[in-house]
Amino acid sequence: MQPLHHIISTREYSREMLDEILDMAEKLEPIARGEKTTKIMDGKLLALLFFEPSTRTRMSFETAMLRLGGQIINMGSVEASSIAKGESLADTIRVVSRYADAVVLRHPREGAALMASEFSSSPIINGGDGAGHHPTQTLLDLYTIRRESRLDHLNIALAGDLKYGRTVHSLCYALSRYGAQINLVSPRELELPKRIVDDLKARDIKVHIAHSMEDVIEEVDVLYMTRIQKERFPDPAEFNRVSNSMRITEELIEGCKPNLKIMHPLPRVNEISPAVDKTEHAAYFKQAFYGVPVRMAILCKVLGVDL
Repeated sequence: MQPLHHIISTREYSREMLDEILDMAEKLEPIARGEKTTKIMDGKLLALLFFEPSTRTRMSFETAMLRLGGQIINMGSVEASSIAKGESLADTIRVVSRYADAVVLRHPREGAALMASEFSSSPIINGGDGAGHHPTQTLLDLYTIRRESRLDHLNIALAGDLKYGRTVHSLCYALSRYGAQINLVSPRELELPKRIVDDLKARDIKVHIAHSMEDVIEEVDVLYMTRIQKERFPDPAEFNRVSNSMRITEELIEGCKPNLKIMHPLPRVNEISPAVDKTEHAAYFKQAFYGVPVRMAILCKVLGVDL
């Protein structure tokens, strides 16, 4: 197996490359569940550099590395690091990449992971860079769709904050590899950027723009919900109007397909009613778990470790 030196974005990944990682994740799932054990990463170190808060991405990478028999080193809070003294990201990467075999970087600035890859002596895995890319989230989203629904000829709705949500930006491009029909459901203020819509259409992807969940809920196989970010709205009343228009309730999904699956990258606020958690449609907590086998597969790929 040829290692991938860095994972910055999945935009240019072929379907074959995506499927290879998803196939590997499926093989690793029993280890992720603790049903089997392995030491294939024995002696390997993974460094975590998180400049933004994270629960699922950070802990699933930790879990993935530990389940594979490797170890973790963690920068900890920015305030307790040399960053607080004014050290540049480039210098931090130069140093930490010599301590570890791979580095997971989350940073608020778009393009930070790409820049870090230019200074790193170890593979950089982008754990999210501002409103840019979140490739490992995209891969776990694809894996969830494959495990809980289907990838080929999928009819999917991406809903909520499509303007600023990096998860949906990356997912759109990945889904284009599988010929998906993509429904974009958002308030007008938060529509997917036109450049991405035009790019998808240029790839012969069927794109439907809607502003109401009711317009698509009966037709889709997967509903991918995202949080509308309150911090983007200077007027709280405007935020409340917009956020309440994008909410999944039991009443909304009464007429949906029997096999509809609802996904969310989490954390959620009020965009999915807790009552939906108890339905057979809720897949978002499974989705969070699937991050472990997928990130195990990613670590194997970047480090060239064979199963």
